[in-house]
Amino acid sequence: MPYQTVFDLFWDQVKESVQEKRFAKLTMAKTIGKQNLKNVFVRPLDVDGDARVLVKTHYRSNETEDDEQELSLEEAYELVKSHLRTTFLSVLLFTTTIDVTFKINKKGAGRITENLPTFRDVRYGKSDTD
Repeated sequence: MPYQTVFDLFWDQVKESVQEKRFAKLTMAKTIGKQNLKNVFVRPLDVDGDARVLVKTHYRSNETEDDEQELSLEEAYELVKSHLRTTFLSVLLFTTTIDVTFKINKKGAGRITENLPTFRDVRYGKSDTD
């Protein structure tokens, strides 16, 4: 199945975990080649009734400063999606009930696998307004 279709199914699980307050963290991993961008981390923000996340981008080079952005879930979706097949081949969703991994193979097909949860509780990031 094309990776875009599978990624949308994966992101449905992300949205559901945020709505149910089970979302612990999302990590983009397995870079393609020697990219300067090393990791993208997404953590929930404790904002009154608003599904917002803190997105941290971490770079290999010391000359490039790491970045933090407070985004809506839809904005985070667009950011994560923009890095698929250009920078990263996998995305890991950590929830308090299950870990879900989305991977893209060399032929461009997507796959979702599930594992036992790594996190027991949700740790909220700090927003700029805290």
